[in-house]
Amino acid sequence: MTAPEVFDQDDEDGLVLLRRAEPPAGAVDRVRLAVQLCPAGAISVAPRPAHSAVAGSPETSAAP
Repeated sequence: MTAPEVFDQDDEDGLVLLRRAEPPAGAVDRVRLAVQLCPAGAISVAPRPAHSAVAGSPETSAAP
């Protein structure tokens, strides 16, 4: 229950439930702590992808 706005636990079988895929800025440290404290290792944090241009954005659009 270190980051309840991000994780919950199923009452029936105890499985971790993800409430938000992207934690609010103020919860990032608590999410990392929850990952470290999880006794079953059931949760992890994926690294954020490097910034990339999106198709159709000014960085990738060709001039007419």
